[in-house]
Amino acid sequence: MSARPNDADLVAADPVFDTFERVSSRVKEARAAVGRVILGQEAVVDETMTGILAGGHVLLLGVPGLGKTRLVETLGMVLGLDTRRVQFTPDLMPADILGSEVLEEGDSGRRGFRFIEGPVFCQLLMADEINRASPRTQSALLQAMQERRVTVAGRDRALPQPFHVLATQNPLEQEGTYPLPEAQLDRFVMEVVVPHPGRDDERRIIIATTGAAEAPPQRVLDGETLLEVQKLVRRMPVGDSVIDAILALIRSGRPESTEIDEIKRVVAWGPGPRAGQALMLGVRARALIDGRPAPSVEDVMALAHPVLRHRMALHFAAHAEGIRVEDVIERMCKAIG
Repeated sequence: MSARPNDADLVAADPVFDTFERVSSRVKEARAAVGRVILGQEAVVDETMTGILAGGHVLLLGVPGLGKTRLVETLGMVLGLDTRRVQFTPDLMPADILGSEVLEEGDSGRRGFRFIEGPVFCQLLMADEINRASPRTQSALLQAMQERRVTVAGRDRALPQPFHVLATQNPLEQEGTYPLPEAQLDRFVMEVVVPHPGRDDERRIIIATTGAAEAPPQRVLDGETLLEVQKLVRRMPVGDSVIDAILALIRSGRPESTEIDEIKRVVAWGPGPRAGQALMLGVRARALIDGRPAPSVEDVMALAHPVLRHRMALHFAAHAEGIRVEDVIERMCKAIG
């Protein structure tokens, strides 16, 4: 019986390694360009870029004033994507996002309908404060996020490629917000929590952003190159140890399949198969950003929180005891670590 190949053997035998160095250097250059503008949020930048390189959508969670909007605008510029912004408000309607047909009369007097594209027809859609819109309007993005197309007036219309949604969200305890439907939350490959910066980083931000002029972000990639990077991510080899860690992690968070009594007691529902898909792509993208040709189990642990925190729900009794989803995920990581 032949020995099972390890991760290093997979890398050396895969032809994707031939183009890895070239693509990796471009990704590192893009990461550095974003870091020169977004100060003090290295982990947030890395997780957001990981979500984009994985080909997914990212939800940015944090109180106002932490630079979420600036991060999205900077990423759009550095990645060379056609970027649109929609400010979500309670009176926003689905047609304001998708577009609509209007009746027009030509010079000959003949009338006909013409479709006017909404802001969703772009490569990077910034859904600012997405949870301030009604669930009906939030749901208008479901088809676009999953299928990269929208149906308006009975006709399917393809969206540009690549297509990503970077949504910002205020914490639900703030007034004037609506919870996102679970089906839409699951479409986000990651939920990235944006914290307050540390003291030294906040000092740098105050000085750098209040001068006479700020250096604009530099364009490094474009849409075509980003698609090439995303294709490379899907071709990167993943060892059996990483796949086993992903399966163990997501299955340990389901009350019906976990062997951890504490999780059975507090978890109402756990992550589905889409969480495993997100981790498989995410660990590859994280390794690429870090300059490694294959992911490791450490990448799985590092992405456990942003990939799983919005795909799990706790019983009311668990909330009453002060138990958080983050605590449960940490327990899951320790069980398989």
